[in-house]
Amino acid sequence: MNENEVRLKTTEDKKQKIRERYKGIDSDKLDVIPAVPVENIFSGTTTKRVAVYARVSTDDPNQTSSYELQKNHYTDMIKRYPNWSLVDIYADEGISGTSLQHRDSFMRMMDDCNNGKIDLIVTKSVSRFARNIVDCIDYVRKLKNMNPPISIFFESENLHTLDSHSEMTLAFMATIAQEESHTKSEVMNSSIEMRFKRGIFLTPPLLGYDHNEDGNLVINEDEAKVVRLIFFMYLYGYSCQVIAETLTQYGCKTKKGNTSWSSGSILQILQNERHCGDVLARKTYTPNFLDHKSKKNKKNRNQYRQIGHHESIVSRDDFIAVQHLINNSKYGNKGILPSLHVVKEGSLLGFVSINPRWAGFKPEEYTEACLSAYEGLDDEYIQNNKITALEGDFDLRGYEIAHGQFFNSSGRAAINISSSEISFSAETVRKFGDISHVELLIHPEKMILAVRASTPANNQAVIWSKKKNGKTLPKIIRGKAFLPTIFRLLNWKTKCKYKMLGILHEKENEKVLLFDLKDTEIIMPSSFVTPSKETSMKPFTSGTGQKVLAYPADWSEGFGKKYYSHAKEKEIEEDALSEWDVTTEGLPYKEPELKVTDRNTLDKEIKNIMSEMEVNTDA
Repeated sequence: MNENEVRLKTTEDKKQKIRERYKGIDSDKLDVIPAVPVENIFSGTTTKRVAVYARVSTDDPNQTSSYELQKNHYTDMIKRYPNWSLVDIYADEGISGTSLQHRDSFMRMMDDCNNGKIDLIVTKSVSRFARNIVDCIDYVRKLKNMNPPISIFFESENLHTLDSHSEMTLAFMATIAQEESHTKSEVMNSSIEMRFKRGIFLTPPLLGYDHNEDGNLVINEDEAKVVRLIFFMYLYGYSCQVIAETLTQYGCKTKKGNTSWSSGSILQILQNERHCGDVLARKTYTPNFLDHKSKKNKKNRNQYRQIGHHESIVSRDDFIAVQHLINNSKYGNKGILPSLHVVKEGSLLGFVSINPRWAGFKPEEYTEACLSAYEGLDDEYIQNNKITALEGDFDLRGYEIAHGQFFNSSGRAAINISSSEISFSAETVRKFGDISHVELLIHPEKMILAVRASTPANNQAVIWSKKKNGKTLPKIIRGKAFLPTIFRLLNWKTKCKYKMLGILHEKENEKVLLFDLKDTEIIMPSSFVTPSKETSMKPFTSGTGQKVLAYPADWSEGFGKKYYSHAKEKEIEEDALSEWDVTTEGLPYKEPELKVTDRNTLDKEIKNIMSEMEVNTDA
């Protein structure tokens, strides 16, 4: 017998042994212990504690009949079965089935199940129980796995969850129920979109307005006085909390008739554009029909605005001014509306004062303000002309003035700027003596930052130093309000930090520090080094840390500026500083565009409205 024949014989022996083993034993030798049959829920002898779950999805009075019919129907149904005893009817009215949020009765029923108070749940249909397939299957399985298991009977589908074949049908029906809600949501969104496209807006009740018989907003004069008072007080400088306390004290009523006001309700009124006659539709949207969570619409959906949709209670300029104030209040700015100030004469001609507490300015406005100082002057004031060597001079073409950053910079004025803060070196602060406040100015065209002494009375001033143990030390200047705008103006990267050396100019105790914003070291994330990143900066140094020290790309072509280019810049700088005047105050570069109610009028209107309220309160 060869090797192959031996292997075949062994395999056949194994198969034969398996056949013998699976013949089993004689059934007469085996005792069968029968399982307890699943009791029919309707005809069983064991008493079942039954809970009824009913739900209607809206507060529409027409749904009340459905809700009452469900309760009556199941009360009668339970009476028909002698082995059923009613535990309770758990009913959620006006609640969607796609989420468990606010379904208090449903959750109370589940708690009773966990506490062993319920044996069976009866409900009209799968869609009444849940319109979310995950919630539906999840809770059915949880109830099924309890000891003893709790079953659910869906009457319309004639489905009993303790039936071993029920889950596939249940999953199918739950999917249909969820999809029905999805379809309804899509139809509703489509309907709203069509309404908005035609300028047919939803106008819910709003303080200051009533609806006429056509559904249009018309001013309610009594309520409008409260709205005007809120806007006038905020423009005058009162906080939302103070306004709320004032309205509560005077017994003013909200749209719902409450006499207790909160700062949040005041803020909502101040931010509602309908008080100035406009309508902006779809400020929020609901991305998921299952959780119904509303989100702020950041151009995720179409928005529709109609200017002058209805009669206004406050002027549009007052409304816009209030929005500016709200947006910037987080930076501590309490003024009405600041404007950019530009120096229009002197050594700092064209420099724009940086407002440290106002985030509403745009980079283009800084440039516009700067150029406004040169109106009527020759272009050479802001343009650098070429300089050439004259006959007899040393020809220094090809020579460079090395960047100061390549040498020991200790003892020199230096500044570090990130997208959130500014810090000066200790030496910089000491050059100004005991001055605690300074004003920052920027020339967007020349890309120069100027620092000059100031006082606390100057709204543009920032604190840049502090005293400790008799020494003057630098203080970090927080700049989340204005630095993002400055970064955009300079086309800087927000993830980088920039470091510059400054030059102090001083004459007759008047000092100004100038920092060239083009000559900067850059501390950048190491990820920027990879060629795929968009950046014009090239690292000179390498490292394994998260930050890399780098310089502007054009520095890689040499060690400094071309001699004649540097000489021309120095010449222009010296020309500007020759007629020494670094204290000229900046002036608004243009008239305010908004015609905001002036302070005297605000004061008068506030007093008038309050007087009327006092009369009404006394009456």
